[in-house]
Amino acid sequence: MTSRTGFFLLAAALVVVSLVCVLEGVQLIATGKVAGIGIGVSAFVIPAIGIWFLRQTIRFGRTTEAMSKELEAEGGLPVDELRRTSGGRVDRDSADEVFGRRKAEAEATPQDWRVWFRLAVAYADAGDTPRARKTMHHAIKLRG
Repeated sequence: MTSRTGFFLLAAALVVVSLVCVLEGVQLIATGKVAGIGIGVSAFVIPAIGIWFLRQTIRFGRTTEAMSKELEAEGGLPVDELRRTSGGRVDRDSADEVFGRRKAEAEATPQDWRVWFRLAVAYADAGDTPRARKTMHHAIKLRG
């Protein structure tokens, strides 16, 4: 299963669970009891947060995909530059070398979203997802 397929399955599950929550919330509000109304209103808030998060994730994915297509058309899309061990793990020296080069590029031209995109890809290649997402968000912000 690809990550895209997994994402769509989880998104579908979120939508189904959200519908169930909303329907249960309506039933609780219909009881007319104070506790039922309070819990029913809460049942609307939780799916709203989930749907907002899903929307943000889809937006992030679409934006990064558009950015990668733009970079590919310009010939600036990076490939996995990191050397790997025989077991498939990233070679630490290789990662340090690529990060040093990408960081120097980002420091040299801090307003260019392309260098931040490439730095985010380097983080992702090394398996550092939190830094990759944060750096990619910065690239998106710079791109506008």
